[in-house]
Amino acid sequence: MDGSVALQVLDLVGIFVFGITGALVGVRKKLDVFGIQVLALVTGLGGGFLRDVLIGATPPAALADWRYLAVPVVAGLTTFFLHPGIGRVERLVNVFDAAGLALFCVTGARKALDFGLSPLSAALLGTISGIGGGVVRDVLSGRVPVVLRSEIYATPAFLGAGIVVLADSAHYDAAWVTIAAAAVCFAIRLLAIRRGWNAPLPRVP
Repeated sequence: MDGSVALQVLDLVGIFVFGITGALVGVRKKLDVFGIQVLALVTGLGGGFLRDVLIGATPPAALADWRYLAVPVVAGLTTFFLHPGIGRVERLVNVFDAAGLALFCVTGARKALDFGLSPLSAALLGTISGIGGGVVRDVLSGRVPVVLRSEIYATPAFLGAGIVVLADSAHYDAAWVTIAAAAVCFAIRLLAIRRGWNAPLPRVP
């Protein structure tokens, strides 16, 4: 599979799983079908939209290719009709959110590198790609964004993006590296949730 095609496929998969995340949050908040679709769209497209604007890839892929709009709509409708019992939603939100974070951090870093950004800038942009949609989702749904809490969230994204950047710096761009980087991000995020790992908090007297 051509590298650009593989990147686009991963991008669309990331949009779909993030779209499910947004829709599941909408279900938990008891929003109607329109509200659920809005959360699916902004969660699925927010990070990639921000990434494309920052690197000058305009118009953003979300506006230039109809598939980027169709995928989160399908994710939202699928979740609306097939969502599980409300008691299981939180666990699924976390799993899909970790998957979306993993996919977007590596595709964001890869696309930034393709546009000539420096390794550090590409890693940071990959992180922003991963967390952007979730931040918008949480703000619209009335939650404190996950990235602003004490949970380990942005760190796995930066690590996943960093693996892609380091491999590129070593002139090694095998497809399995991108997959492995996403898997590392996904695993660390799920472990952080399961074991309750948190970032350090300031001591309050």
